[in-house]
Amino acid sequence: MGSSISERLSSLQFGENGGGELGRKLRRIFGVIGGLVLLLFLLPTSVTYINPGYVGIVIHRAGGGVDKIPLGPGLHLKNPLTTGIEEYPVFMQTLVLTKSSSEGSLNNDEINVNSKEGQPLSLDVSMSFELDADKAPVLYTTFRRDIASIQHTYVKQSIRQALQEVIGNEEIAAVIGPKKAEAVMRTQLLISQRLAQYGLLVKQFTINELRAPPAVIEAINQKNVMQQQALTAQNELQKNTFQAQGDSIKAVGKAKAILAEAEAQAKANELLSRSITLNLVQYEMAKRWDGKMPQVSGSAMPLIQLPGAMKP
Repeated sequence: MGSSISERLSSLQFGENGGGELGRKLRRIFGVIGGLVLLLFLLPTSVTYINPGYVGIVIHRAGGGVDKIPLGPGLHLKNPLTTGIEEYPVFMQTLVLTKSSSEGSLNNDEINVNSKEGQPLSLDVSMSFELDADKAPVLYTTFRRDIASIQHTYVKQSIRQALQEVIGNEEIAAVIGPKKAEAVMRTQLLISQRLAQYGLLVKQFTINELRAPPAVIEAINQKNVMQQQALTAQNELQKNTFQAQGDSIKAVGKAKAILAEAEAQAKANELLSRSITLNLVQYEMAKRWDGKMPQVSGSAMPLIQLPGAMKP
């Protein structure tokens, strides 16, 4: 009886010890499995990948600060609980602001300004730019938005303000016509100066289309026609004036030539008359006499008086 009881106690004690060891093993196994599950869950959020052409801005959620040096392309470790990453593109982009939804925007993003006379103008514009990677944290710190939101708020407003400053000092006919290229250049300069502090580097600015009220366009066209007609009349007047001046110059020249010829002839005649003397005439007649007496009727004999014979 006593031996059977001790055997039972020994058996019970062994079972309890075996069960405790098994429980510890199971707990370790479950702990390892749980750790693996947790690791697999946290691993994707603990590693971030920055795409080529982008930089990563490191945001510290606990303190609200931003790292001054952005992350380059590739894999990077992070604390998923306290760290966030915002990607900004640093490759060249083109912002298109247009009325037509088929040219890059789902909304009407045209720019509306007024000319010097107060006439309204609607413009479709585009701007190509790059983001300076070193200044990407400054851009995020300033606006706390993604790059697309910044483009359609601050950047768009900067473009509109620059256009108003330039076009607002010009007549509408000049902006539509001969001064359009100058207006584009001056606007790009203003935009570049204002966006450079945030690392937005403007490469090209273009006014793709200008739209003015139809009545204004008609008035400009009529003015251009009248100016063209006036220019044609002026050119014709200048042509006739030049032709008249040419004819006058020719007439004066011809008159001067006739006068000069007459004066020369008169002078020659004067010199000739002064040079002809009686002795010279008789001498020339003697040189030409062949010694024969002229055949004349009557008793008088013509005499040739030589220069020597006239002397006493």
